[in-house]
Amino acid sequence: MSDLFEAAGLTPEAPTPLADRLRPRSLAEVVGQDHLLGPGGPIGRMAAARRLSSMILWGPPGTGKTTIARLLAAQAGYEFQQLSAVFSGVADLKKAFETARLRRAAGRATLLFVDEIHRFNRAQQDGFLPFVESGVVTLVGATTENPSFELNGALLSRCQVYVLRRLDNAALSSLLIKAEAHVRRTLPLDPAAREAMSAMADGDGRYLLSLAETLFNIGSDTPANTALLDTAAMSQVLQRRSPAYDKDREEHYNLISALHKSVRGSDPDAALYWLARMLEGGEDPLFIARRLVRMASEDVGAADPLSLLVTTAAKDAYDFLGTPEGELALAQACVHMACAPKSNAVYTAFGAARRAAKETGSLMPPAHIRNAPTRLMKDLGYGKGYQYDPDTPEGFSGQNYFPDGMERPTFYRPKGDGAEARVKDRLDRWAALRTKQVEEW
Repeated sequence: MSDLFEAAGLTPEAPTPLADRLRPRSLAEVVGQDHLLGPGGPIGRMAAARRLSSMILWGPPGTGKTTIARLLAAQAGYEFQQLSAVFSGVADLKKAFETARLRRAAGRATLLFVDEIHRFNRAQQDGFLPFVESGVVTLVGATTENPSFELNGALLSRCQVYVLRRLDNAALSSLLIKAEAHVRRTLPLDPAAREAMSAMADGDGRYLLSLAETLFNIGSDTPANTALLDTAAMSQVLQRRSPAYDKDREEHYNLISALHKSVRGSDPDAALYWLARMLEGGEDPLFIARRLVRMASEDVGAADPLSLLVTTAAKDAYDFLGTPEGELALAQACVHMACAPKSNAVYTAFGAARRAAKETGSLMPPAHIRNAPTRLMKDLGYGKGYQYDPDTPEGFSGQNYFPDGMERPTFYRPKGDGAEARVKDRLDRWAALRTKQVEEW
């Protein structure tokens, strides 16, 4: 690791963060990624064969992307070269490729690790292609963003994408045990506080070790017989970070999708959880309000017409009250719709009607329902024979309202749940009356 210290202007004896001191020294020591690094995992098999393919490591922060790349190069006997897309430009890329070309001429392979590779623009990403194809470099890119959205298709087609998982409780616990062994002290936490600290890390091993280091530093000045910190005391010492959430990227769409599907799936508890996750992450409440209104029409529909009123009222309530009071109105709307009967019959019917409208867009309404404001129009038969439904014995005339010559379609098919049950009964009765009158005509 001396090259890292020299690059930072430090000596190996300089104080370093606990996370750096505990970096794994072999792939077997990396925790939480056995599905990739184990003997049967794809990366584990490549390392054992000492033949590497270009790859993209996609995962949350603190899951070991940089460490895996470095250890993979060491185990396979490749020269490790690192770039950061945040700090590197075209000149740095050209220099890296030229260095790798010279190494290859000397019979040595290069693993080029590019951190935050998604930050390179499309043209810069294209610049990797000839060097990856010719084998000048074996590319290992690291990204926290969905490669499908952020990386060129041409580059993706030349790389395997491997998904790193958030560290689970077992992996986080093993890191804390390793940290305690390294500093030869136990964390000054009771069991509940220890679990709470792991939850604060949100699957990020590096952040967990930073929290542990803070407690170790504080504990070094604390008498040995001091009582262990409970959750409340620990929270006063450690700053809880905001949940990982980017309103412009994949997490934004994943969480709003989870909220929408929880409401559609009639699970009020899950709906409240995802609503809270989005609000805690800093999402614009009015964005959520707009999605709730959409759910009211798309998923609940005529089975509970009140949902549309509830969601628009929740939007108005938030406009009036703001945060945090107005957020309760959004929660009320979520719970109301999750507990309501569901029907997408109107949504489906409108889609079918639009398709029919595109196919028959030039057909005129039948003459008896056309507007007849002038004498000429009346002479042409506009409005002739129109029956005013409220004046008929059944309150229903059964006349045709589709264009002449167009076969009558059925777009709206109510599900029969909630308020739609009564609608379905009325429509069935009217359909029978219409059939009867057609037969009489």
